Amino acid sequence: MKVLQLHRVTIAALLLMGQAAFAQQKLPQLGQAPVSEIVKQMTLEEKASLIAGTGMRFGGHGPVVGEADGRVPGAAGNTMSLTRFGIPGTVLSDGPAGVRIDPFRGGDSTKSFYATAWPVGTLLASSWDTSLVKKVGVGFGNEIREYGVDVILAPGMNIQRNPLNGRNFEYFSEDPYVTGFMAAAIVNGIQSNGVGTSIKHFAANNQESNRNSVSAIISERALREIYLRGFEIAVRHAQPYTVMSSYNKINGTYTSESNDLLTKILRDDWGFKGMVMTDWFGGHDPVAQMKAGNNLLEPGTPKQQQAIIDAVKNGTLDVKVLDQNVERVLLYILKTPSFRKYQYSDKPDLKAHAALSREAAAQGMVLLKNENAALPLSKGQKVALFGVGSYKPVIGGTGSGAVVVAYKAALEEGLSQMGYTPDGSLKTLYTAQISADLKAHPEKNMVLGSPHLVPEPDLNADAINAAANQDDIAIFTIRRNAGEGADRKVADFNLSDVETTQIKAVADAFHAKGKKLVVVLNIGGVIETASWRDIPDAILLAWQPGLEAGNAIADVLSGSVDPSGKLAQSFPVKYEDVPSAKYFPGTPADHPTEVVYQEGIYVGYRYYNTFGVKTAYPFGYGLSYTKFAYSGLTLSAASFHNKLEATVTITNTGSVAGKEVVQLYLKASRGGLDKPSEELKGFAKTRLLKPGEAQTLTLTLTERDLTSFNTDASAWIADAGKYEVKIGASSEDIKLAKSFTLAKTMTVEKVHKALAPQVAIDELKSK
Repeated sequence: MKVLQLHRVTIAALLLMGQAAFAQQKLPQLGQAPVSEIVKQMTLEEKASLIAGTGMRFGGHGPVVGEADGRVPGAAGNTMSLTRFGIPGTVLSDGPAGVRIDPFRGGDSTKSFYATAWPVGTLLASSWDTSLVKKVGVGFGNEIREYGVDVILAPGMNIQRNPLNGRNFEYFSEDPYVTGFMAAAIVNGIQSNGVGTSIKHFAANNQESNRNSVSAIISERALREIYLRGFEIAVRHAQPYTVMSSYNKINGTYTSESNDLLTKILRDDWGFKGMVMTDWFGGHDPVAQMKAGNNLLEPGTPKQQQAIIDAVKNGTLDVKVLDQNVERVLLYILKTPSFRKYQYSDKPDLKAHAALSREAAAQGMVLLKNENAALPLSKGQKVALFGVGSYKPVIGGTGSGAVVVAYKAALEEGLSQMGYTPDGSLKTLYTAQISADLKAHPEKNMVLGSPHLVPEPDLNADAINAAANQDDIAIFTIRRNAGEGADRKVADFNLSDVETTQIKAVADAFHAKGKKLVVVLNIGGVIETASWRDIPDAILLAWQPGLEAGNAIADVLSGSVDPSGKLAQSFPVKYEDVPSAKYFPGTPADHPTEVVYQEGIYVGYRYYNTFGVKTAYPFGYGLSYTKFAYSGLTLSAASFHNKLEATVTITNTGSVAGKEVVQLYLKASRGGLDKPSEELKGFAKTRLLKPGEAQTLTLTLTERDLTSFNTDASAWIADAGKYEVKIGASSEDIKLAKSFTLAKTMTVEKVHKALAPQVAIDELKSK
């Protein structure tokens, strides 16, 4: 009898299991049924779980803050899995300069998960080479995929409005045209691997000071032409999987709660097809975020989910709005490696990527000064390396943009490997200083706020003179670092008294012996140079070059690579010359609640050129070890119809092979609007030209390139009249110019009225 009862229980259990399996089979599955059918079958609780990430742990598993679902320790977050619908969780990882994950797992030190630290965004933009940046993206995307990540939270592409922004190293330029096409290039490269990007921080996150709630008060025109234009280019030319809304408010509304920004502009005006996610813990009201079109809340909290459930139940959130957000999350998941069940290897080709990182770093370095052929170095020279940065480079900024790496190649190592002889006594002095400081200030893999740098040691006259007597040339490395959580100070923009004193002392000692001094700038953002640039014989702007820093710098110093980088931002003579200096970071200064963009459209070179303000080094500037001649500028027509092509020939007139960046600036017909004296509307980089070799380049102007944003009409309008094409080696070094006409005023694109400021802004005007 007991046996019979047992059989009956077993049969009943099997029947229940069968019914459950049958029910599971009947449920629509992701990838097999339309996402709308899946959403219909979801419970309200399931919907709420899908539009919020699964949370975030702090420091519980390793040296990097943040964790997804355990698959990739150290990843920043993830999306929820719902197995009954065949919906996998996906993994989201920082950051702009490389995959930021834990290097070791579970206490096992025998296997590492180091990633490549690529050159920072500012350096990549300085290459002015979209094909190279796309190539970096392809390598970057391979690491993302092979480490099991679905979306990288990158690139950062906010405008470098002010040089003190702590995160400028992540961003590309002061100019939206450069920003947009550099971002599009790296997005296309990364996403060619079948993984996604999240372009950020959308939008106007141009400072770290009170970034979580400061309101940026900006005119519609300045928003459209400067702060949104780069994002628009990236969306139209690359369609990133996701866009990340920023922390700040624009004109009083959190960006993640702004229907104007996320729906009217991003989706309706630009045609964005992907998913929008918040920055981590961004915004205030999850219901408002749903209504605005912010589809995913990261890292996600139970409180947010409950607020959405309650809002649907009490009628303050239409379930159709929630359903649309869920659908967009599902459409994103369909594109991911996690959905495809990709078997990632955890073994990307780090050796090949290091070589590519080195190549890209060298191509983006900018030679600011080179008198009396101080560079390139002569072979086999004895080199006196000054500055902590010569032995301990800053490879990238801090915060979510930092990467945990296996090594950091120092300049001392790079030069040694190329046959140069660094001064041993100086090496002993600096390495002792570094070692002692690291004991007092151990390095961390996650730093928010102002980072610590090893201070420069005392340099006595005897040490400097000994080096000047025995070495052939001096190199002094100046470092700067900053990152997420804090802006730089004016004192960080200027050289310190110690730095100025030491540079002058080294220069005096070496010049007295008929020898030269080279300064290397290992920095993430613009600094003051005008007061001291006459002291050294040469200045190389190396930016923050990634893990191959020292090798890439040595490539350029030695002449193995001809410097071809050009500035994607202006270097002012002094901080007070920056057009936003009077308004940054807002009021009150110690904890700004709002910042008014009174400079309007006059950011960077648009301001300096239009108002005749002298710069230390202008936008687009950069020297080479060779010379180039510009000739034969022709326009495809004398009047504009649909498009216009400008053709110019570049000839290498020097003695070594090199590349030249050609820039097209347009002086527009003024019409009824205030306009800058010129704006960048095209650029191209030649191939490596041998001495005497020439290349003809063609740059194309579209209808949109002729336009300015007319706020009254909510439209991009090109005014009838005369336009001038200026072909230059920088914004201030115009080589050739030709004019064309536009017969009739054109309304090129009508857009939504959106993001209008609620207060009057006394914007800067040129007339």
